[in-house]
Amino acid sequence: MDLDDQLRRYFATDDLSTVTPAGLEAGVERMKVDFGMEQDKGRRFALWALMHILGAAPDLDVAFENEDERNVARDFMEMMEKAAGL
Repeated sequence: MDLDDQLRRYFATDDLSTVTPAGLEAGVERMKVDFGMEQDKGRRFALWALMHILGAAPDLDVAFENEDERNVARDFMEMMEKAAGL
């Protein structure tokens, strides 16, 4: 799942700076619904990662069934923090 594809699917643009607050809220809500229904681990992770970036991701123990998946998500979170200089 490509980031630009996700942005176009959920926010009808590949430029989040053009999305209104209401559009952002609606897109995140659609992502949460799709996340809950998605069975493919890779697609689930991609959805979770974008929700994390947007500050809307569910907690790891809720989002991922096993510890290996949670560890991958933790690694992603750490990489994002390092990239942001935190």
